Amino acid sequence: MAPRWLGLWGVLAACTAAGAAAWSQGTSTFYGGDDGSGTMGGACGYGNLYDAGYGINNAALSTTLFNDGASCGQCYAVTCDTSRPGGQWCRPGTSVTVSATNLCPPNYALPNGGWCGPGRPHFDMSQPAWANIGVVTAGVIPVLYQQVKCSRSGGVRFSIAGSNYFLLVNIQNLGGSGSVGAAWVKGDKTGWIQMSRNWGANWQALAGLVGQGLSFAVTSTGGQHVEFLNVAPAWWLFGQTYNTYQQFAAYVLSLGSGLWRSFIAADAPWPRHACSP
Repeated sequence: MAPRWLGLWGVLAACTAAGAAAWSQGTSTFYGGDDGSGTMGGACGYGNLYDAGYGINNAALSTTLFNDGASCGQCYAVTCDTSRPGGQWCRPGTSVTVSATNLCPPNYALPNGGWCGPGRPHFDMSQPAWANIGVVTAGVIPVLYQQVKCSRSGGVRFSIAGSNYFLLVNIQNLGGSGSVGAAWVKGDKTGWIQMSRNWGANWQALAGLVGQGLSFAVTSTGGQHVEFLNVAPAWWLFGQTYNTYQQFAAYVLSLGSGLWRSFIAADAPWPRHACSP
């Protein structure tokens, strides 16, 4: 009988193949100048995108894709679609992977809200990212896109703002699915406190935690749960960002971190729907 880890790799390979087939149609424009400096900041709250781990390959998503901020940090592979009108402006055979860092809102001065109008999947990329797949003089191109796993440099980062009884934390630089599904904070003198999304990638807790060391726990939208213990010392300050050495994996099975051990050690059937988005 083949070792169970071989079967596990088979499931992972199937997940990868399944994800690779999920291309959708959309459109893309660019903004922020030829150096991309105008894309810094944005509706996810990351501020300087280099410091936050996202760099110049970033995009503002239409409301359909932005999902009220739940898509902040997600990664998308985008290629120009030569088969559709406007495809003559493509750079054939090229693609770019961008991180979602901003919202492209509808422009109701234009018919149907313009390119970022309701129901339209659209990527308003930094110009340097966009230039990988399209001829800049075109302005807008048809694209094919799919969400892909994010590969990040370094660990997850926590940027702290707020006041004495209100904590606002921007969670940055997630690998794997790239985006936060749920978050918790714990002080030296408290248990775990559930946080809620305030806006973009900012998560809040109505708690007085000044003077306590802080730990965080995050569940990604891909289903991975990681505890980040002792992230900030008791003398942490508002306006500071605290780095960690922990990161989310590029691929995971949706039943959780214990799945590796349980399927290698036990004679259990492989789960259905094991691929984590």
